[in-house]
Amino acid sequence: MLDKIISFVNGIVWSPALVVLLVGAGLYFSIRTGFVQLRRIGLMTRLLFRKREQTGKKGVSSFEAFCIALSGRVGTGNIVGVATAIALGGPGAVFWMWIIAFLGASTAFVESTLAQIYKFDHEEGFRGGPACYIEKGLKSRWLAVVFALFTIAGCGMMLTTVQANGISTAAMNSLGIKPLVTGLILAFLIGLVIVGGIKRISKVAAVVTPFMAAAYVLIALVILALNWKAIPGLLSMIATNAFGINPVCGGILGSTIMMGVKRGLFSNEAGQGTGAIPSASADVRHPAEQGLVQAFSVYVDTLLVCTATALIILSAGTFNILDADGNMLVANRPELGSNYVGFTQAAIDSFVGGFGSIFVSIALAFFVFTTIMAYYFYSESSIIYLCNLSGNPSRKKEKLYIRLLQAVMLCAVVFGAVKEANTIWTLGDIGVGIMAWVNVVAIIILSPKAFKALKEYEKSVRRKSPGTPGPEGTDA
Repeated sequence: MLDKIISFVNGIVWSPALVVLLVGAGLYFSIRTGFVQLRRIGLMTRLLFRKREQTGKKGVSSFEAFCIALSGRVGTGNIVGVATAIALGGPGAVFWMWIIAFLGASTAFVESTLAQIYKFDHEEGFRGGPACYIEKGLKSRWLAVVFALFTIAGCGMMLTTVQANGISTAAMNSLGIKPLVTGLILAFLIGLVIVGGIKRISKVAAVVTPFMAAAYVLIALVILALNWKAIPGLLSMIATNAFGINPVCGGILGSTIMMGVKRGLFSNEAGQGTGAIPSASADVRHPAEQGLVQAFSVYVDTLLVCTATALIILSAGTFNILDADGNMLVANRPELGSNYVGFTQAAIDSFVGGFGSIFVSIALAFFVFTTIMAYYFYSESSIIYLCNLSGNPSRKKEKLYIRLLQAVMLCAVVFGAVKEANTIWTLGDIGVGIMAWVNVVAIIILSPKAFKALKEYEKSVRRKSPGTPGPEGTDA
């Protein structure tokens, strides 16, 4: 009964209207910013390593905010999510993941710029995100509260279970470790970090996230270099399946597009609003700077890490494709249940015998660890926002609610590790979808402020003297 209810809710949240909204918003933002995600790639990389603007400790550096957001983006979606997209949408789903990443980079720019414009000061540093720009920009406190609650439920519980499920399945496949044991170990390690708050999270993310992403992509590049002759054929396979040209996947074109958008958004989070939360914590000279940095993080997530996974799986041929009724259209692998992490493990095993399962488990361990850290930060920031609504917050109550959040998240880690994967992934999709519905509508309405900030910033860049933003993002 519970599974049927969850599936019904997911069908409502993830109607074709949400796909149209996400793609349409990304296209609109791209056009209005003059495709800033292409024009300013060089500037994006330079801004990554700019030092904090203030000498105090009010905010994290731009690079630390980038790493926290990237921690949330790079997770099971890059390994399990890509495999799931191929299984349920065919190779063409990868193309739609690329599209949602390209358009999503402009969406990430808008939401992260708005987060900087409407951030607020807290004793632990700057905080903000969609709840703040919905309240202050749209003048809708009730909707801001709804989004904050969605964030706590979506990231603190639903999405956390997805991450834990991915690593527990991989560990069981490669090392025979029982899911409960994996869940308990992961919960213990996560607990050690999140009790330290934003400073500890940012420091850990700044070290672990670049390392884990670079190591995974490096292994993928080595494998693809050894099999370079197959790459043109793989790209052709992705393109033909993306538009239903291949007769095998022609009947699941709707699933191809839907899975590409779903798994693309689940992985890169552009439009979901979560990337805007660490963006608000960054100490930068101008709101547009953090918008550009976060646009770049979408590229790192999808165009690098997700693509690496997809090409490895497709080149090895270690995948199945199913239609909407669960019938096998392509059967290259034994039935693996509803969690498709085995596609990636078997693919690497086929190139480096006996190494794939263990390597994927190790990579997932790092990915999951840092992603759940990011989810905690998103949820904690939402609690801080809710506690500050009155203007006279009780720090004692705030700390109590944060401790409660920590306990709930650690329980969610253990629950996700032992629960059946289909239910977990559906819960994760609901969590992403409900946040995206609210956030995308909000940033479409508020986007003129982000466009204005970009215009002002690009003028200041041409003058080589970026302005210092005032409280509403204008030059002080």
